[in-house]
Amino acid sequence: MNGTAAATGSASCRFAHYFVVCGVDTETGLEPDDLAGEGFEQSPIRRSFKSKVLVHYPESTDRNPFNKDAVNMLCMPRGLAFRTQADSLEPQFHSFTVATDDGTRSYGFVHTFYEEVTSAQITTAMQTLYQMHHVEHHSSSSASSPSSSTSSASSPSTSSMDSLVSSLDESDAESLAGLSACLGCAGSFDSARDTLYVSKALCLLTPLPFLQAARQFLSQLHQAVTSHTAPPLPLESYIHNILYEVPLPPPGRSLRFHGVQGPIVCQRPGPGELPLGDFPLGEAFSLLGVDNMVQLLTCVLLEMQVLLYSQDYQRLMTVAEGVTTLLFPFQWQNIYLPILPAPLHHLLDAPVPFFMGIQRRDGAQRSSLHLPHEANLCFVDIDNHCVEAPEDLPLFPDQTELIQELSEVLLRFGLPPQGGVTTKPAAATSPCLSSLVLEDLMEDRRNGNLGGEELAVLERLQALARRCGGGKPSDGGKTLGRVFEEEEEELKSAKMNVQLREVFAGRFATMFGKYEEFVIHSAPDLDSWLSNREGTFSFDKGSFLSVQPATHLHFLSRFLETAMFSSFVDGKVISRWADREPLQQLFDSRLERERLYDTDEEDSRSCRYRKCTMLFESAQAIERRLLKADHTAIHPHLLDMRIGQGRHQQGYFPKLQADVLAQGQSTNNRWSSRVTASRRTDTKRSTTTETSGLDNEQRQKHTFGRKNLRQSKLLNSSPSAVTQTHREFVDGLLSECRLKTKRMLMERMGKESVELGQGEANITGLQENTLIHGLCDLLERTWGHGLQLKQGKSALWSHLLHYQATEGKMEAPAESPVSNGLDQRTLDDGTLLLKGSLLQDMRFVQTMSEGLSEVGQARAWIHLALEKKMLSQHLKELLTNQELLRQLYKPHAFLLCEEEREQFLFHLLSLNTVDYLCFTRVFTSISIPYRVVIMPMKKLSIAMTTVNPWVCVSGEMGDSGVRQIPKNTQEIFFQCKNLGRLSTLQLGQENSGLLAKCLIDSVMVYNEITGHTYKFPCGRWLGKGVGDGSLERVLIGQLVSPGGEEDAGRWTGTPPELSSPSQSVRAVLGALAGRSRMMAVEVQEDMREAANNLVKHFHKPEQERGNLTVLLCGEGGLVLSLENFLLHGFKCNRLFQRNVFVWDFVEKAVVSMETADQMGDLRGSTEPKGPPCDSLCHYVNAINASPRNIGKEGKFQLLVCLGIRDRLLSQWLPLLAECHLTARTYEEGALLRDRAAVHSLSRILHTLHEFTVTLETALVKGVDL
Repeated sequence: MNGTAAATGSASCRFAHYFVVCGVDTETGLEPDDLAGEGFEQSPIRRSFKSKVLVHYPESTDRNPFNKDAVNMLCMPRGLAFRTQADSLEPQFHSFTVATDDGTRSYGFVHTFYEEVTSAQITTAMQTLYQMHHVEHHSSSSASSPSSSTSSASSPSTSSMDSLVSSLDESDAESLAGLSACLGCAGSFDSARDTLYVSKALCLLTPLPFLQAARQFLSQLHQAVTSHTAPPLPLESYIHNILYEVPLPPPGRSLRFHGVQGPIVCQRPGPGELPLGDFPLGEAFSLLGVDNMVQLLTCVLLEMQVLLYSQDYQRLMTVAEGVTTLLFPFQWQNIYLPILPAPLHHLLDAPVPFFMGIQRRDGAQRSSLHLPHEANLCFVDIDNHCVEAPEDLPLFPDQTELIQELSEVLLRFGLPPQGGVTTKPAAATSPCLSSLVLEDLMEDRRNGNLGGEELAVLERLQALARRCGGGKPSDGGKTLGRVFEEEEEELKSAKMNVQLREVFAGRFATMFGKYEEFVIHSAPDLDSWLSNREGTFSFDKGSFLSVQPATHLHFLSRFLETAMFSSFVDGKVISRWADREPLQQLFDSRLERERLYDTDEEDSRSCRYRKCTMLFESAQAIERRLLKADHTAIHPHLLDMRIGQGRHQQGYFPKLQADVLAQGQSTNNRWSSRVTASRRTDTKRSTTTETSGLDNEQRQKHTFGRKNLRQSKLLNSSPSAVTQTHREFVDGLLSECRLKTKRMLMERMGKESVELGQGEANITGLQENTLIHGLCDLLERTWGHGLQLKQGKSALWSHLLHYQATEGKMEAPAESPVSNGLDQRTLDDGTLLLKGSLLQDMRFVQTMSEGLSEVGQARAWIHLALEKKMLSQHLKELLTNQELLRQLYKPHAFLLCEEEREQFLFHLLSLNTVDYLCFTRVFTSISIPYRVVIMPMKKLSIAMTTVNPWVCVSGEMGDSGVRQIPKNTQEIFFQCKNLGRLSTLQLGQENSGLLAKCLIDSVMVYNEITGHTYKFPCGRWLGKGVGDGSLERVLIGQLVSPGGEEDAGRWTGTPPELSSPSQSVRAVLGALAGRSRMMAVEVQEDMREAANNLVKHFHKPEQERGNLTVLLCGEGGLVLSLENFLLHGFKCNRLFQRNVFVWDFVEKAVVSMETADQMGDLRGSTEPKGPPCDSLCHYVNAINASPRNIGKEGKFQLLVCLGIRDRLLSQWLPLLAECHLTARTYEEGALLRDRAAVHSLSRILHTLHEFTVTLETALVKGVDL
């Protein structure tokens, strides 16, 4: 009674959950595996047939119910395999992992061997199938008539094999005459001559990845079956022992239990150590090499689609499990199937991140795989030691130093870092000892029971065995030397595993050592946090990135957007109300320990690479446990079996007695009471965990909120389950699109920053690029779902090419053949040209001289459409061709689900409400056509005929050079290298005649590719003898909209940037009465605001800063604010109704200073002499001497800009205030005559001295200062 309770109720404490046998079911006969993807041209002996779970014990456990179909598929991923005595009958070993819906994983370990077929029914069916195959093969090769193809097509794929004999037509009998000629060749079978073997799998399912122990146990079990002599006890005793009597080792301890032929040791890490990882990382690094492994890990961390490819199932598991153990403290959150059985190959269609592995068929090449998703796929060919990573993969932080450190670890264990070492496929061998004496000796050594002398003897024996080869092993056993070698190999592998993992754990601890400072705790309780999960930001990404080294930003900005990082942060938020998840708790405790010992406070942006310091400490802990077992499980013992059961028959796995294995038997012994006590403490521990603040239901609610794909559904290959899975994929894509577009809008509009109290709404270019990269990835995955016809790696570009091929034919006659496809919009009237169709954008991308791949071209097209605010419209147009859609896609594809497709496009349409410059800023080296149009004031447009204007357009990436506008026209069209976002425009004219003048309203510049319109307001005269007499003006631009001027009224984009002062702001300065009456407080406030904007500009990260010229010279900028300050209380305007300029006052003040200096006039000593005075005079004279005719306003603007750049402006202002002219020129209450106001302004300007101001070339051209 007691033993039964311990067995069924405490399954979580047991070493193994289930023992399973899979193989051929002789009662149902042979069933072809239709989903294996094999043709009937293959010999039946080489085909796959459906396997069955023959037995599994126990029937089921409460916490971990048995999934029969999934275990069967994963034990035999290719189904049953048949062999004859001519084939290799070597047993094979592989493992697999299966996850439950709540995310907990179990591990399966499978020993596959070949057993002689004893069922006459199976042998006859195989013989019949082979005869049919030979007849069809013979007839199709001898006569190429249509009937031969119909006969092969009608081969029975689903009919019962029992009726196959009668299905042979008598007319085919003649063809059988040639059968004998083919016998003996590969794939042939003759029941009279050949012995037929079929695969059988023994599987152990465990809660933890005890790879080595499970492998040894299964191997010993099989060796007992093949041995001439019967094992000491029936096999049921050993299976019962491992299922019900071997517990999990306690944390930080090792456990020894007994297999059929010898002891087996397993160990479990302690509380402060990394979780158990028994898969040999050294083998994974040997197969791929350090560089490839780091590249693969980077792809996994960034949640790309990862596909492993190998002939050997165990290699797939070794690499997959190796990489996932390196992720600590993060966990893979998406589809994880390191071994993808043939019936589940439809999951390669999954439009979500996945980590899967498929077996390479004999002789198959990479090119033979038709994969729908390749744009963001990391393809790992393990057997050929290569990794095909996606384009634009960022480097892992400190990648060079990391590779160096990993290489040193591998070299210490004798492995070459470059990889490419071909390890043997996983044959199922295990150490088994030759005699009971040797077994006891080994146990004594492990337990430390040998004294110095005995230990020395044992070591001499070991050395002797190595030198001499150890003599002949006994039946099924191994030499003494071999035993020691394998034990040492296992120890070496375990130590290397933990050291490699510690290196990566150390890197993550360095990168995320201060992550807790950036976690945002905004919700008052768990329920409110769960209900607002989508709308809350739990991590301050911008602030975190701002303190990281610049070289890490590309990787980190993308990693912060992954589900695994979000899940990690969510765990931290939930830990306020509940126990932390074990991995997070371990990571946090390690960080705390590092902080205690690490007193070196370095700036995280400049800290040097530090190697891991825990390598040897971790390896020693494992070595201690493996060399000396802490606990010993009860030995296998005789069970209460019926007489005649458990009889040994060499080569055949016996039919197990179900009643003794279905449940644990009561074993009244000392071990039973000991394990019951340990289980009691375990139960206590688990109950306290469950009730400490967060009940299981709530944690599950959180988990299911994160993972919308249930693992149990994925492993179900029934048609209804497959349909349901694809339905969930469709819903998932729509949900992801909604969340991504919402996030992009919130980031672009700055809501997140405002909510977090960061003030100004902005986003770094880096984060924006990351979000747009995520959008490109989403579109590629959406277009790849259900795709059956593809050219190139990009699913989206493939669709566009097919569309171009069909639609381009109809469009061709309407267009004249122009290379760039821009003929329709080169020269239009003054309104904006935005007639860019989907195909024109495609053609432009195709002619770009960037050497882009298909994936690169698709991304360029998305960037361009997004910048033009045409993405949703273009994709809608692309999807109107229903006939093409049905040709390209399977019925379950997302793009054939009309309602979801419309919602998807609607979410993309919302991105039109914000401005992006993603194409302009990413593709910097391309040539762009620009159009410049001068807009004169309407009444005076006739004056344009008298001037001969020129323009020079400048942007963040260069300028166009001077472009002369043809006579009698108001526009010019030119092509030049991408200028980026436009900032300034120099407008001038060479004709200095008195009649050559015009009043310019504004200048419009159109980017003919992106459709962006920039408006450069002017509102002033250009010409001699009018206004300030300027023949050249520097105008500051603003982005109007990508839809043209006609759309400006209904445009609702982000607020435009400041522009050059317009006609309304900078009216004719003769009417100064309004300005003189401006409130002094208002003027001072504007001045403070302008200076504050500059300070904020320089305190932002460099990639986040806007345009400095706008802050200096634009509307509300420093120049205009200072001009308002100097115009306050100006009284000269009352006498003369003409324009008055601040420059006039500055010039007179300088003349006055110079005159006073020359005459040595020191009366009143109100004008201090010295460097500030000299510099002001020097700068004003240099500006006046400049060959550029920029007018009085332009000269004042230039003086302010140079004064800010050279940190002189704060010294010049008091000079002007104390000049004797000031009292005559300004009223009593003028700000310039208010000592406190001048002193305050000087202090404000002085705060700008700490910044390095770099001025645009357009501003300082022609002045050598």
